[in-house]
Amino acid sequence: MNFLDHPPRFFFFTGKGGVGKTSIACATAVTLADAGKRVLLVSTDPASNVGQVFGVLIGNAITAIPAVPNLFALEIDPEAAAQTYRDRIVGPVRGVLPDAVVKGIEEQLSGACTTEIAAFDEFTALLIDSALTAEYDHILFDTAPTGHTIRLLQLPGAWSGFLEDGKGDASCLGPLAGLEKQREQYRAAVDALADANRTRLVLVARAQGSTLREVARTHEELGDIGLRQQYLVINGVLPASAAVDDALAAAVFAREQAAIAAIPAALNTLPRDLIALKSFNLVGLDALHHLLDSTEARADASPATSAEPLAAPTLATLVDQIAADGHGLVMVMGKGGVGKTTLAAAVAVELAHRGLPVHLTTSDPAAHLTETLSETLENLSVSRIDPHTETERYRLHVLETKGAKLDPQGRALLEEDLRSPCTEEIAVFQAFSRIIREAGKKFVVMDTAPTGHTLLLLDATGAYHREIARQMGDKGIHFTTPMMQLQDPKQTKVLLVTLAETTPVLEAANLQDDLRRAGIEPWAWIINNSIAAALTRSPLLLQRAANERREIDAVANVHAQRYALVPLLKDEPVGEKNLRALSQSQAANVAEADV
Repeated sequence: MNFLDHPPRFFFFTGKGGVGKTSIACATAVTLADAGKRVLLVSTDPASNVGQVFGVLIGNAITAIPAVPNLFALEIDPEAAAQTYRDRIVGPVRGVLPDAVVKGIEEQLSGACTTEIAAFDEFTALLIDSALTAEYDHILFDTAPTGHTIRLLQLPGAWSGFLEDGKGDASCLGPLAGLEKQREQYRAAVDALADANRTRLVLVARAQGSTLREVARTHEELGDIGLRQQYLVINGVLPASAAVDDALAAAVFAREQAAIAAIPAALNTLPRDLIALKSFNLVGLDALHHLLDSTEARADASPATSAEPLAAPTLATLVDQIAADGHGLVMVMGKGGVGKTTLAAAVAVELAHRGLPVHLTTSDPAAHLTETLSETLENLSVSRIDPHTETERYRLHVLETKGAKLDPQGRALLEEDLRSPCTEEIAVFQAFSRIIREAGKKFVVMDTAPTGHTLLLLDATGAYHREIARQMGDKGIHFTTPMMQLQDPKQTKVLLVTLAETTPVLEAANLQDDLRRAGIEPWAWIINNSIAAALTRSPLLLQRAANERREIDAVANVHAQRYALVPLLKDEPVGEKNLRALSQSQAANVAEADV
């Protein structure tokens, strides 16, 4: 593998969700550890599944991987990091200042801004030479999906610049109290990220046009902030041998090869590796040892499954039930790369086709709904919660309201405060709240950001609800918050999207648990791109279909109140016709695949 030649001290694995970043990062860590190097594998994804891959409980402390000598892992837990950060700030004043003052400081440190700063603080500590990192030859970062990663990598410079310019005294004063001491740490982190001899970015993609275009944008955005030592890995490529005498496999192979041939020009200059699709699930040490093999995928000679597609409820069945309500919020959630954007668009198109007014929107910084739809439709409007746009809107609003009453010095301090990265969290939450209110009159279908980013947004929603409840509780005033609307099944239906694979199903189950703790009950699960629901004769695909059966049974019988199975189709799901095909019956899709 080109990206493993002359390995530097730091690796970053990034890309669109679901492309295999975690698997490749884990396989790389095992390869380096097997070569006698001491390796630390760090996940910066709030929805990390590194522990699931190795079958070890990791968490927010450096943990040895028993099966792999020299390998250690750490999952940065935003909430645990935030608590440690709060303790560091509040601890010295507890018992010194009055209890009321200490309580006020703790309230200032209870929001999403503190969570982000704390996780970022841990991240930068691993990028500098210190006692914490000295014993490791290599430190590998398995990052959150693209949009979240770009923000994370921008933060050292953002916070460093913010501290250089001074800080204001409004929304983030409490959280920022602990940053001043870290000025040198952040400067050192910026230097490490920009040093090509120390840091290598591995852009992971699939052989899909939309994914490769997303990677091209990531390549340029990271280059703009000085991170130019980049390698491209295209994962899960169907080998030519698997596409013989099978219509579905041949169509998938042709589609992937066309995407690789049309790769964006910006990526052509990067060193490139192709990793073949494997017949096995990428969980466990044996699977990791074989992932980076240059050989083509192996399949069992006699796969333990029939060629007949699995019968199951369809997406159309779920849409029928959704449409009966006449309006409401439909939130499509799940791990990155499972097809949330595609299925959100499919649900919206199907509702609009029935003559219902629909607003399709996304909170995913890396989502591109217009590429998926590729055309305008009657009854359907499309928008995006753009963090930059929303931040500017919020900034101008605060300056026009609060800032209008300030003298020049006070206004200057307010402007400085609004330049902090915390402002974005508030702005995005307000945009999210507006979307929720709109669902009282029409259907709003929301394509959410990957799991971890969505949970942070829900945390902000919950914090707002608790604050309103605290203020209104003693006054006897009736109120409704966005969180109350999310918790009402008559107003909000949450669709959890997964693939019929071990890790995505576990991830969706964990997300379901998180939602339930917030008082939100998922309405249905959707299993996307199922080979078991399609017609194929390819030995490789049949083996993968056999592997899917256990996960489909788990969703149907253990996890979901209701579910739908969406088959892998010959054509890429772009445009009205192909999006509507996702809602059709398996029988219709099978007939088409057999043509």
